[in-house]
Amino acid sequence: MPLTSPLNNTAVSIVMARAQKLKVYRTVAGFNDAYVAAPSQKAALEAWGSERDLFARGIAELVTDPALTAEPLASPGVVVKLSRGTTAEQIKAMPAPEPRTTHRGGSDHTEASEQPRKPKPAPKPKPSSAKLEAAETALETVTADYAGRMKALASREAKLARERRNLETRQHGEVGAAEAAVIGARQAYDGALRQWRKSKNNS
Repeated sequence: MPLTSPLNNTAVSIVMARAQKLKVYRTVAGFNDAYVAAPSQKAALEAWGSERDLFARGIAELVTDPALTAEPLASPGVVVKLSRGTTAEQIKAMPAPEPRTTHRGGSDHTEASEQPRKPKPAPKPKPSSAKLEAAETALETVTADYAGRMKALASREAKLARERRNLETRQHGEVGAAEAAVIGARQAYDGALRQWRKSKNNS
């Protein structure tokens, strides 16, 4: 009987929902980027096996580049991992090679058995990448946070620029009308004043 897993269940659910429009999502997984084609962010989180909302944290995102979406779309619900680290980083993270053991026979075996064998040094454990992954996650979070703030600031600046242009347009129209009214009133007053002086001189 085949084993089942949350990933298999998610893949089956996504295949059953093929009528829906699939989207490709990406998140960080150590040195890799994990891609998955799913109908929603919730389905993508289930495919990754994450109980946290990685999208709200800015660690996951929608991908639209055809070069990156082709492989995930070919296998909906299946997590596709692509390396995001350099070759040097990948080699550094690999475990240390185990020491070679040689097999001797005949007189060599007898000679080796007569001499005390030196204990083999214990192999060094593989370096932990937990701190690196935590630092990368923190970087992704901070970058996404400030990107969101800068986007909001740009939106406010654009809104203020529109308000300024509208205000300048209204100012030009209303101030121009007020200036024209002052000129008209001044001309009328000057004309009336001249008539008054003329009638006073005649009296």
